[in-house]
Amino acid sequence: MLTQKIFGALADGQLHSGEALAEATGVTRSAVWKAISQLREMGLPIEAQTNRGYRLGAPCAVLDAGAIRSDLPKEISDLTQLEVVWEIGSTNTALLESQPPTPGEFAALLAENQTGGRGRRGRRWQAALGGSLCLSIATSFEPLPRDLPTLTLVVGACVCEALLSCGVHEIYLKWPNDVVRLSSSAQLVKLGGILAELRAEAAGPALVAVGIGLNLRLGEDTKKLIAESGTSAGDLESLGLDAGKRNAVAAAIIGRVIAGLQRFAVEGFAPFIEDWRTVDVLRDRPIRVLDGSSEREGIARGIDAQGALQLEDATGHRCAILAGEISVRT
Repeated sequence: MLTQKIFGALADGQLHSGEALAEATGVTRSAVWKAISQLREMGLPIEAQTNRGYRLGAPCAVLDAGAIRSDLPKEISDLTQLEVVWEIGSTNTALLESQPPTPGEFAALLAENQTGGRGRRGRRWQAALGGSLCLSIATSFEPLPRDLPTLTLVVGACVCEALLSCGVHEIYLKWPNDVVRLSSSAQLVKLGGILAELRAEAAGPALVAVGIGLNLRLGEDTKKLIAESGTSAGDLESLGLDAGKRNAVAAAIIGRVIAGLQRFAVEGFAPFIEDWRTVDVLRDRPIRVLDGSSEREGIARGIDAQGALQLEDATGHRCAILAGEISVRT
């Protein structure tokens, strides 16, 4: 695919003339120009300098399965499948429709461009080409862990741990599945999200796919596009991440999540509760919970042993929130 070839050529952040790109890819300069336009539409920030050529605003690493596997911790030996694709609808959907890994084994799928990425409640996940990570990890459970509803929280804790190891600071989780930071005015800014999906058969192991989408580096145009959907978005580069090392970041996340899922299958949610609580951004903040037609307000008091959000009302009574849309009240 020509757009993939042009993306790979520009990834180094250097100037490349249209003539050189055309010669390297075996097409006309007109075809190169069309591919550049398509890449811009996909969110890639390409600069054009008259009579000099094209380049990215900042270099990025092309996702590479071999580089990711080589960066994985040595103890991660149960990743039987690791694949990178150029474009896909949804990495989660693709894994859910594939042959499931046997229990105890894992498959990972990453995409440069995800056209149908989804968040909770069917929302679209907007990724930036070259500046995001879109990946899914699948495994099979037999038997199902008793704490299966907390799976998203487990993965969130693992993702935070991986990002901290990559130099990120001041990162938090918003119950149940958002990775966020706090703005200077203490407002929540979304950095990524997690989506866990289950395919269970009448008999046999249950297939679980966990999708992880993260903003590593976002341009202003992409931030504005996301803002139009009502979400304030930020990126991990602003919190210390080297966004050019996407393969190393992907390896850190895959390694931590696999190790976490292995432990979760044996020990349940208990080993992850305190890790989650240390990055709980809602704790002791006024919130509003929307669930269908019902609406409740109160103070978030953290999570309980089953991963439910504790909401304290004006009388001091606490109730467990198992699902719902959470907004922070000012």
